[in-house]
Amino acid sequence: MMKGKNLEADLLRRKYAPLLNGVISDPHSLLGMHTVPEGVTIRVYDPVPEKIFVHCEGRILPMEKILEEGLYELTFPGRKEHFNYSLEKIFAGGERFIAEDPYHFLPGVGEMDLYLFNEGKHRKLHDFLGAHVHYMGSVRGVLFALWAPNAKRVSVIGDFNCWDGRRHRMRLLGASGVWELFIPGLCPGDLYKYEILTSDDRICAKLDPCAQWTEMRPGNAARVPVTDEFAWEDACWMAERSRKEWKKSPLNIYEVHLGSWGGPGSCPGKGGEKNVFPNYRQIAHKLASYVREMHYTHVELLPVFEHPLDQSWGYQVSGFYAPTSRYGTPEDFAYFVNHMHKNGIGVILDWVGAHFPKDEFSLGRFDGTALYEHADPRQGEQPDWGTYIFNFGRNEVRNFLIGSALCFLGKYHIDGLRADAVASMLYLDYSRKEGEWITNAYGGNINLEAVAFLQELNETVHNHFPGVLMAAEESTSYPGVTLPVLEGGLGFTFKWNMGWMHDTLDYYALDPIHRKFHHSMLTFTLEYAFQEDYILVLSHDEVVHGKKSLINRMPGEYEQKFASLRVYYCGMMAHPGKKLLFMGGEFGQWIEWNCMQDLDFHLLDYPSHARLRQMNIALNDFYRNEPAFWELDHSPEGFEWIDGGNEEQSVVSFFRWNREHTDGVLVILNLTPVCRENFSIGVPFSGIWKECFNSDELSFGGKGIVNREELLSSPGMFHGQEQYITLHLGGLSALYLKRVNPDLPAE
Repeated sequence: MMKGKNLEADLLRRKYAPLLNGVISDPHSLLGMHTVPEGVTIRVYDPVPEKIFVHCEGRILPMEKILEEGLYELTFPGRKEHFNYSLEKIFAGGERFIAEDPYHFLPGVGEMDLYLFNEGKHRKLHDFLGAHVHYMGSVRGVLFALWAPNAKRVSVIGDFNCWDGRRHRMRLLGASGVWELFIPGLCPGDLYKYEILTSDDRICAKLDPCAQWTEMRPGNAARVPVTDEFAWEDACWMAERSRKEWKKSPLNIYEVHLGSWGGPGSCPGKGGEKNVFPNYRQIAHKLASYVREMHYTHVELLPVFEHPLDQSWGYQVSGFYAPTSRYGTPEDFAYFVNHMHKNGIGVILDWVGAHFPKDEFSLGRFDGTALYEHADPRQGEQPDWGTYIFNFGRNEVRNFLIGSALCFLGKYHIDGLRADAVASMLYLDYSRKEGEWITNAYGGNINLEAVAFLQELNETVHNHFPGVLMAAEESTSYPGVTLPVLEGGLGFTFKWNMGWMHDTLDYYALDPIHRKFHHSMLTFTLEYAFQEDYILVLSHDEVVHGKKSLINRMPGEYEQKFASLRVYYCGMMAHPGKKLLFMGGEFGQWIEWNCMQDLDFHLLDYPSHARLRQMNIALNDFYRNEPAFWELDHSPEGFEWIDGGNEEQSVVSFFRWNREHTDGVLVILNLTPVCRENFSIGVPFSGIWKECFNSDELSFGGKGIVNREELLSSPGMFHGQEQYITLHLGGLSALYLKRVNPDLPAE
């Protein structure tokens, strides 16, 4: 008798071996409700509960445990039609759990979703892959979908099943590589991961690549997202943005790291080192008030995509669809953007599509194979950062990245993305020695697949979200970064002007007595200023790793440092190109930026720092209201040298024209401490000129050498102009002048 039972059990184990051994790709074919010759059978596999009952048609029926491993059956003889039922599981200690059977439902994923994803053309991937509260008929639960084509088995694990990968196994949908499972009864906020039996027979727990909400680090599980739509109040902003031409508009960006900004009144040293971060909602009010006072047009946030390590600043992303939980929930992040828009402030995000970290729980070797990355380290690994490089030639990977961008632009109303490390994407030999890289199909060093990806990214974004801007951090002379895709370019709206940044920072770091020998470092930027549509940047990268803060790069004693930095900012504002300044630069943060501490806003208690900030408030306001500084930013017609060759005196002067060429601003930069009385300079118009901005104002921390009186031009050739004016030029000062009656015709 015992021998017969053992034989029967052995036969059952052989029959259900794929299920018991955890290598089944279609558990629904064995589990759930099935028609059998005897009638209808319900089959359940769960090794944890002590007993399982079926609730149906007003009855509670015990299931038979046919295998000690946890396989249960209950047959309804003579039945032919399927019917609704739920399962009651009783655990050790008497705990009970009642829910519908996950294996009693048809797939919740549509064939068109699968087709578009495999083709790389699904434009709402965040509504397809990942976890979503879902209804199967009247049954509410969560639908999970994951791409892992080479996995032998995938399970959903979480608090709801004690993180046991045997209990909620997913099914593979044909040849799509997508696994799916609907689990009734789960709710928003529930933690989950995917347990994967990889192609090389390892079991690993992975974060959902399309998770839209994650737990607070150091935990790295995903949370089921909420279903309620955020109540946006920015309709006017969004409507205006859709019509915006940013290339012909003022764009002045304040770059911010949310964890260490702090704001006026913050305590020095508070921040990540104490594991204390502001909430998105709290910082929204404080930051919006500050940015409005400073007259910036946008904030640009260092990556707020989920990432495991604070010290990475967010540039090693693990959650490409999830705002980091450091500062609150996804709804809190939406509130942040909404509040910025209500205050007339745009929001740009740093977006990292070049690489991703090797953390075991993240994307690397996701299903046991190089799924998101290249297998060959000469293509798939970035030696500078110890990260993996995305395989831009794979449809699903391109779709994943473009889906991330579209998710944040659509779901969170983001106004622009700045693509990080674009040069590392474009060049196969980026930061590699001979023999450490593989050529493209034509024997060159350009990553043709990355080029095609960036073109598709930009075209897709611009088609779906008119008025959104796309900026590239691209540090080489790769041609056509901001050229439209139809003309062979990459299609970005703007490119970071790294050449201007490096040349001008090196120039201003020189002792003024030596600047005349390096005059071309200041003027050379105009040789290429109109080859691309640029943003001039003084970013976070320039105030870390021993480079010193901006104020501390300036030479000389205390007062001279501030004078040089004031001139630098004025020259930047008048130079062709949009503007970006990293937080702290506006008031002269003295030490290098530390992401684990708040900025030293207490420095505003010192007059020099307070006056530098006051100058930047006035300068930003002047910029926003002066069309000559932005209407023709990307056209040589908007710029004219007055005198770019006065290296002996280290004085630079030029004119910025408005669109109609009827008016503009005369800009003069004196880059030595020498005060120049009765300084004559050519002007393009006759008439009365008036100084409208001077960095040497006493209220800005200067010495007060200004020109209060109106200046009448005199006839005579000067600097190639037929008129000139004579004025006072303070040492280390910047002046802006305008004609008093621009509506009058020029003589």
